Amino acid sequence: MPKVLDSQIQRDVMFETNRDHWRNRIRILNAQRDEIAMGGGKKAAAKQKKKGKLLARERVEALIDEGTELLEIGSFAAWDLYGEWGGAPAAGVVVGLGRVEDRECVVVANDATVKAGAWFPLTCKKILRAQEIAMENRLPLIYLVDSAGVFLPMQEEIFPDRDHFGRIFFNNARLSAKGIYQISAILGSCVAGGAYLPIMSDEALIVEGNGTIFLAGAHLVQAAIGEQMDNEALGGAMVQVDISGVVDDRFPDELSAIEHIRTRIGELARPALAPFDRIEARGPLVETEDILGLLPVDRARPYDMRRLLGVVLDGSEFTEYKATYGRTLICGTGRIDGWAVGIVANQRQVVQRRRGLEESQQEMQIGGVIYSDSADKGARFVELMNQKGIPIVFLQDVTGFMVGSKSEREGIIKDGAKMVNVVANSVVPKFTVFVGNSFGAGNYAMCGRAYGARFFFAWPSASISVMGGQQASETLLAIQLKNRGEDVSDEEKTQLLREIQARYEDAMDPRYAAALLWVDEIIDPRRTREILARAIAAAANQPEIADFKVGVLQT
Repeated sequence: MPKVLDSQIQRDVMFETNRDHWRNRIRILNAQRDEIAMGGGKKAAAKQKKKGKLLARERVEALIDEGTELLEIGSFAAWDLYGEWGGAPAAGVVVGLGRVEDRECVVVANDATVKAGAWFPLTCKKILRAQEIAMENRLPLIYLVDSAGVFLPMQEEIFPDRDHFGRIFFNNARLSAKGIYQISAILGSCVAGGAYLPIMSDEALIVEGNGTIFLAGAHLVQAAIGEQMDNEALGGAMVQVDISGVVDDRFPDELSAIEHIRTRIGELARPALAPFDRIEARGPLVETEDILGLLPVDRARPYDMRRLLGVVLDGSEFTEYKATYGRTLICGTGRIDGWAVGIVANQRQVVQRRRGLEESQQEMQIGGVIYSDSADKGARFVELMNQKGIPIVFLQDVTGFMVGSKSEREGIIKDGAKMVNVVANSVVPKFTVFVGNSFGAGNYAMCGRAYGARFFFAWPSASISVMGGQQASETLLAIQLKNRGEDVSDEEKTQLLREIQARYEDAMDPRYAAALLWVDEIIDPRRTREILARAIAAAANQPEIADFKVGVLQT
């Protein structure tokens, strides 16, 4: 029988301090997100409006069903990067899950207020991520195109490599071959290699007057072959629909083109859903707001992860697996919005592990660390979820695998490799939430970015790094002092350590991870249950689950 998790919250001074801190942090993040949503700023927006064009987020708002919300992906992409070029808010493209005619879709909308919608390296990475989400979850993909093409000063970081610009068109072809519907609307400029994206979609539309599509614009054509004509005559709506037939249909304005997209999505056949178990949803027993008070401000402070699960799971109910074994890893099953889910979560409390029958043989285990028994338990549980066809939610607050002679003799590398192997080969949908620390190989075992989760969400408390800031800073300091090969005063050592720590702490900020798309989005912890429910529902758009196989496991 499921166990009801402890719903009695002690609202003491520490609880209030935690809650106030995270409320303020979320306010700051939301203010920054609002600033990002302004794109290239008021002047660039006014220029767009003067042409009779909607802004990127206005287009998305017109596209998705009334009363619904875009679940944005990568809003902090390129955060605090590309400063020498004036920045690129949200990497110049709006991406997310949007409901269109009651059908979950992936939406990609160029923001022409950011360098005329030009593609930066992270623009390319973000659109590739959108295509990956569509492909993995078999979701229709809608492109709202308005882009001047590759940002030429950075072309060598965008053009030739495997996961650069050309991979977009490769994915266009692969998505279509898999029967995943793509539709594009050319709402502004669409030039050079970028012209292939809408035309490799299953259907393409264009707006008269503002929409143009060609391999080379008027200036380049004149320079290359001496031919003179304006962009409209070269590749405007009438040319590309009525004469060349490159584009399927033309529309007098953006809203009519967007409404046509809605009609096309509404006509699509409904997919067979995956056989994931779902019953009527029940709310948690714990108030959603309480999750902020339960989450410590100090990343090193222990807490019981089960208390956080009580805010996320239906009825705050959880059936724990091997509760008295491998206690630094919590495994078990529950439900989110009625969906059956497996939970793999790091336990941050210091726990006792009994090594024998005598009390004197009990051993203390550090919270947030994966020991051999924890890794063994986690690998076995992930195998079990694949056997039963249950999606898995990973909640990361891990400082890595245990080190030291005792752990090495227990076979920590072998047990860690076994867990990593099983997570890598898991075929049921996986979802990762970065709650706190995500250090070293613990990131891998707990399904970090390289391990194929369907979605990756981070709380404002998340920190992703190869190791903790203090350990990393002291290690780097020791290396630098050794390389200098001279006596250094204590004052210089302190100053050098402070500088290293400052740089390292900046890189451990969740906005840094979000800027580089290591995570899909930084979310308000209070919305975790709601967002996971939507992600699980999106992942259910697949008719079957592949066979689960693993390679050679060291036992």
